[in-house]
Amino acid sequence: MSVADTGASPTIKKVPGRAWVLAVLTMVYTFNHLDRQVFITVLEPIKAEMHLSDFVLGLLTGVGFAAVYATLGIPIAYLADRSNRRNIIAGALLIWSAATAACGLAGNVMHLFLARMGVGVGEAGGTPPATSMIADLYGPKERAMALGIYTTGIGFGIMLGYIIGAYVYAAYGWRAAFFAAGVPGIVLAIILRFTVKEPLRGASEARQAVDSEEAPSLIETLRFMFGQSSYLFLLLGCLSICVSANAYVAFTASHLIRMYELAPTDVAVPLGLLIGGVGSLGAVLIGYLCDKLSAKDLRWRPWIIAVTTAIALPFAFMFLQAATPMEAYMWNIVPNFVGLIYASIAYTASQELVKLRMRAFSSAFTLFCLTLIGISGGPAITGALSDMFTAQGAETPLKTALELILIFNAASILFLGLAGINYRKDVARAEAAS
Repeated sequence: MSVADTGASPTIKKVPGRAWVLAVLTMVYTFNHLDRQVFITVLEPIKAEMHLSDFVLGLLTGVGFAAVYATLGIPIAYLADRSNRRNIIAGALLIWSAATAACGLAGNVMHLFLARMGVGVGEAGGTPPATSMIADLYGPKERAMALGIYTTGIGFGIMLGYIIGAYVYAAYGWRAAFFAAGVPGIVLAIILRFTVKEPLRGASEARQAVDSEEAPSLIETLRFMFGQSSYLFLLLGCLSICVSANAYVAFTASHLIRMYELAPTDVAVPLGLLIGGVGSLGAVLIGYLCDKLSAKDLRWRPWIIAVTTAIALPFAFMFLQAATPMEAYMWNIVPNFVGLIYASIAYTASQELVKLRMRAFSSAFTLFCLTLIGISGGPAITGALSDMFTAQGAETPLKTALELILIFNAASILFLGLAGINYRKDVARAEAAS
C-alpha cells in the first residue's frame, strides 16, 4: 500500500538553512505582489488623469500583465526543471522591479500597458521555480504550511502596496509610488543571489533526483499531468476562485472609494491590514490545519478549500451590502482570512501530483491557467460588466458586477469536491513514477 493511500508521508529530512531560503523566497513573493498592488491602489488617479474606462482599467490590471506573465511562465519553468532555479528567480526579480519603476514614467496608456507587460515578463520567473525549491526543502507533512508561509507574500505584498501606493501618492503623486515599490526589489535580488543556495531536488523526502537525471519531455509531462483527474478538478476549482479573487483585488478599493466617497488613503490601511494581516494569518493557520488533516487523509488538500470557500461566500456577499465602510470591513474579515489558502494548496498539489522533475513545470502550468483566466479574466469581466451596467443607468454598477462575480466562488465548491475523490490515488501514482 502506498503512503498516499494511508495518508502517511515519507521520512522528512530537514535541510539545513531552509528557513532562511523560505524567508527570502517569501520576501520575493511579497515584492511580486507589492509591485502589482501599487498599480491597483492608484487606479482611480490614473483613470482620472488619462480618462480611462473601467474596462481599460481591467485590461491594464489583468491582460496587460497576465498575458505575458502566463505565457512566459511555462518556458521559464521548463528551464527551471533543468537548471539553477535561484539564478532564474534573482534575474526575474531584477526585471520586474525595473519595469515597475518604469510605470512611473508612462506618458500615456500605451506606455503604461508596455510597462505592465515588462512586469509580467519578470514575474513569470518567480513563482514556479520558488515553489519547486520549497517542495525540495519541506516534506509532505510540512509542505502545505511552508507554502502557506510563502503565500503570505501575497497578503503582505498587497498590504504594503495599499499603504505605500496610497501614502506616496498622497505626498508625491502616483508616479512616485511606482519608484518606491520598484527600486528596493533590486537590492533583494542581490541578497537572494548571494545568500541562497540551490537545493538538491527531492532533498526533503524519499523521492530524490540527481542533476544528471534527464527531465521528462514536454509531451510526457503534459500527458502525466492530464492523466491526474484530481489535478484537473482542483485546477478548475482554483480557477473559479481566482477569477473572483482577482476581481475583488482589482476593484475592492474602487468600490469603497465610489460607494462611500473615500480617498485612496482612507482605504489603504484597513484593506492592507485585512488582506495582509488577516489574510496572511489565515494562510499559515489553515495551511497548518490542512497538513494535520491531510496526514490522515490526503483528500483534505482540495476539500479544505471547498469548505472555507463555502463558509466565506455569504460574508463576501454581505460585504457588498454594507451601509458604512466599517460594516464593510467587518464583513470582509472572514473572506480575507480564507482568501489566500486556495493558492498555497494549488501549489502544494502541483508538487505532489507529478514526478520530481515535473514540479516547476506543473507549478508554472497551474500558474499559467490561474493567471490567464483568473488574473486576466477577473478584472476584465468585472470592468466590462460595470461599464455595461453604467450604460444601462444602474445606480451602483461596480457593486452589481462584483455581486455577479461571486457565482464563480459557488462553482468552485463543486469542482473541489470532485477533486478529492481520486486525490490519494493520484499522489500514489506520482510517487511510484518518480
